[in-house]
Amino acid sequence: MSAPTSDTPERGALGLVLLLGGLTAIGPLSIDAYLPALPEIARDLHASAAATQLTLSTFFLGLASAQLVWGPLADRLGRRRPLAIGLVLFTIGAIACALAPTIELLAAARFLQAVGGSSGMVVTRAVVRDRWAGRDAARIMSLLVLVMGAAPVLAPSLGSALLAVAGWRAIFVALAVFGVLALIATQIGLRDLQAPRPPEPIAHAAKQVLRDRVFVTAALGGGFAQAGLFAYIAGSSFVFIEHHGLEPATYAWIFGANAAGYVLSAQLNRRALMRAEPGAIARAAIVVTLAIAVVLRLTAIDGGVFVHASLIWIYVATLGLTNPNATAVALEHQHARAGLASALLGTMQLAIAALSSAAVGLLSDGTPRAMTTVMLGCAAVSLIFLFRAHALARVTPVG
Repeated sequence: MSAPTSDTPERGALGLVLLLGGLTAIGPLSIDAYLPALPEIARDLHASAAATQLTLSTFFLGLASAQLVWGPLADRLGRRRPLAIGLVLFTIGAIACALAPTIELLAAARFLQAVGGSSGMVVTRAVVRDRWAGRDAARIMSLLVLVMGAAPVLAPSLGSALLAVAGWRAIFVALAVFGVLALIATQIGLRDLQAPRPPEPIAHAAKQVLRDRVFVTAALGGGFAQAGLFAYIAGSSFVFIEHHGLEPATYAWIFGANAAGYVLSAQLNRRALMRAEPGAIARAAIVVTLAIAVVLRLTAIDGGVFVHASLIWIYVATLGLTNPNATAVALEHQHARAGLASALLGTMQLAIAALSSAAVGLLSDGTPRAMTTVMLGCAAVSLIFLFRAHALARVTPVG
């Protein structure tokens, strides 16, 4: 089907956008809700900070690797059936997390939870590409940020409340309930917009997608930008709670404010797309991100909590302009293999995110130095790839 080209492509699709936003929120919700509990988990399971942060890395690895399964299945079987299987696995993984007696088993259960949750991420991007293209797709991606933005705004506060009332295990019980509700909602509200495709060897299909050099460079550009965000996620609780001495509830407010900034910029992006192309907006935003990252790194030791919170807010907010547009650029010419392209994009990006979060843990020295260094490096590499994608788009014919 041809993609709509109206200035307001979201009209008439509110229900679908809300559902897709909820599916996209599975990843952030599963991460953000338990961030305030990381120090408590470390104490309860007698684990180091690095070992506790490994539960984040295994979650990222599960999100990344499983997408290579869900993408081809979504192209071959349609969008609904793989999603249903994934949500069941997500719910089982959340229950296993709630029951985990050791940090190693918690990390393993987090991996299973991520494997299931990644189906929602793949299907969401594929459905958007099924229905929209170009600026319209970028606008819908930005609108999804508005819906999914409730997760990082509300999740840390919810996690802190559950932590105070019932302990960290209750957080995973709540995630299991969310998984069940998401499964019911998708079976009622999601219909396949793209007919299942005949079987195609995955290696051949992947080769065709990866031959699109704009796809590869734009995906890597967006991936490193997102990796900077995940470096912040991995290190922020220890920076603000342990280094700056804030209470978990105060940290939750700071985290929510950063998420709100990300959501706000993504909505400004919808208006900017009426005047500029997605790639141009992404490039301008990442320049600002890099500049802020340099200042953040220079103030890593001497900066106070207000300086760090302010700079990080701007850093995170600029990513709301980078990520939706980088995704739209990458998927622009992948309509025929939207599921696989979505999976490859997600795998590339989340593998980078897993490495960035692991680097924060490995380099941790009790100061914000590790987090800010990784954030700076991610912004610099993202800028290189996004400008390279623009250069390739100007000279590479669409195949």
